[in-house]
Amino acid sequence: MKTWIKRTLIGLATVVGATAAIGGIAGCSHRMGGSHGWSAMSEEDATRMKGVMIERAASKLDLDDAQKTRLGVLADKLREQKTALMDGGDPRVQINALIAGNSFDRAAAQALVEAKTAAVRTKSPEVITAIGDFYDGLRPEQQQKLRDMLKQGRHGWRG
Repeated sequence: MKTWIKRTLIGLATVVGATAAIGGIAGCSHRMGGSHGWSAMSEEDATRMKGVMIERAASKLDLDDAQKTRLGVLADKLREQKTALMDGGDPRVQINALIAGNSFDRAAAQALVEAKTAAVRTKSPEVITAIGDFYDGLRPEQQQKLRDMLKQGRHGWRG
């Protein structure tokens, strides 16, 4: 296989893997945020939870201060993207509004899809950069440990 193809595939696999790892961390946020999750938290609560998540990841991966900082930037970018996706209100309420009448509101559905797609398109480059900066800043043994934890699934983060 050509070198550039290998590098592209490895890069994509790395981004997907790191996204899954950090997404798994963010996905656990609903426990600390009550019934509404991280997006509905106050800034103070979100900052406190981000610190808890970073310390948990730091203990599992033996992160130094620079790596913790990059992980913090990644957590912030993920929160920004989630906030952008949630802009406009509760998705369940939005979906229920589409089917509230006698017919499906196709125009509103298309507008909803376009808004969510735009949010992903706008914020994703920042998230990808943050993931890359975090992952590339890990030592090889830390990268391997992260890959091993991803193979184990969610239980890898809880021990």
